[in-house]
Amino acid sequence: QVQLVEAGGGLVQPGGSLRLSCAASGRTFSSYAMGWFRQAPGKEREFVAGISRSGDSTVFADSVKGRFTISRDNAKNTVYLQMNSLKPEDTAVYSCNYGTYSNGNYYPYDYWGQGTQVTVSS
Repeated sequence: QVQLVEAGGGLVQPGGSLRLSCAASGRTFSSYAMGWFRQAPGKEREFVAGISRSGDSTVFADSVKGRFTISRDNAKNTVYLQMNSLKPEDTAVYSCNYGTYSNGNYYPYDYWGQGTQVTVSS
């Protein structure tokens, strides 16, 4: 059974940082690219970041480029999203996802965790 469990969300002031984690099980973790998506109230889910199976290639949405980084630890079956210089518009539920990575693009499979809430507000 595929399971993705996100953690690390919370309330942070603008300009602050958070580190999200996603623990994966039910699949051979190192065989899959991983990604992060987010969904704000009243908006569609949007891509945030993706990372290749080995972790040597990454891709980011333009809105987070230079502020967010994605990494993975295949020994721990965990993917991370380090978020710096947070803005109010980053407020959303963040979810991780299995997928594929090809030619600098991330393609998600339809496996989603419950997500973790990130709120950026003063």
